[in-house]
Amino acid sequence: MTLWLVFALMTAAAVLAVLWPLSRPATEPRGGSDIAVYRDQLDEIARDRSAGLIGEAEAEAARIEVSRRLIAAADAADAAPAQSAGASLWRRRLTALAAIALLPVGAVALYLLLGSPELPGAPLASRLAAIHANAPIEELVARVEAHLERNPNDARGYAVLVPVYLRLGRFAEAVDAERKVIALAGETAERQADLGEALTAAANGIVTSAAKSAFDRALTLDPAQPKARFFLGLAAEQDGKRDQAAAIWRELLDQASADAPWAETVRRALARLDAPESAAAAPGPSAADIAAAAGLGERERGEMIRGMVARLAARLRQNGDDVAGWQRLLRAYVVLGERGQAQAAAAEARRALAADADKLRRIDDVIRSLGLGTP
Repeated sequence: MTLWLVFALMTAAAVLAVLWPLSRPATEPRGGSDIAVYRDQLDEIARDRSAGLIGEAEAEAARIEVSRRLIAAADAADAAPAQSAGASLWRRRLTALAAIALLPVGAVALYLLLGSPELPGAPLASRLAAIHANAPIEELVARVEAHLERNPNDARGYAVLVPVYLRLGRFAEAVDAERKVIALAGETAERQADLGEALTAAANGIVTSAAKSAFDRALTLDPAQPKARFFLGLAAEQDGKRDQAAAIWRELLDQASADAPWAETVRRALARLDAPESAAAAPGPSAADIAAAAGLGERERGEMIRGMVARLAARLRQNGDDVAGWQRLLRAYVVLGERGQAQAAAAEARRALAADADKLRRIDDVIRSLGLGTP
């Protein structure tokens, strides 16, 4: 309804623009001004003759010619108003009728021909969402980052970036973004659990002490927080406490609703506890490694982790097509503080994945996020 009202107003404005000049009075015919000019010429001839500027013969000839023109102008002035008034009135009426009738009809016909009156309206938000849906994710991230540079206190913007950073493998940036969300918007159980998840991802899947502290804090705020409980079960598994991990996950499943989206992840974790592990294929330590590490000190545990990383590096030299393995290896080197090894592995990974553009892009994203230099 609003659209048609706008169209009606626009049509009325167009009609008014045409009728406005037609409403002005017609200009007077030129006959009156010509008569005045010829009379001035007769007076001028008389003055020139009196002053002796022209002779009598020349003055008489000029008076005859100007008088002839004066008589013709006077006759035309008498006849013109009657002739032109009627014609001018009819022209104005025809033009006004065309403006009133043809302009609206023509506008409606043109719109029905070229427009889409049956197309439903689309709010601006949905149109922008459709544009964004077709944009590359890197471009969308760049837009949000540019927005945050101008608005550094926008907690919602950082919250949007956290899951995207995790998806792109930019784990260190995900940790920083989640910490800013907590600083700006306050802590909640969910935000502390998200922070612990980002810290775990940045440590190559190992639940570090910092990540465990975040999960503990989340459970202090909400003892039922599912993500925190799941990762604390993972921490127990990594510490070799398989029974404790299984107990945590079973309790989590028992209390889960039928449509809990994370329930399947917990079931797979429980199934992994019962399945035999393969040290050659597993990204982390085997069951025997975990059991042996339970009683080790910090130094021995570090040596065990380095052995695990060395096995992963050896496997990747045999099968360099595993982009996820290269990502884990780079992060492991960074966590261990071995940046030289990480940079060497980054160069080796780029050579191994050079034939696959998508995998090369993914490994380049991780290299940049870890600060290992520009590929």
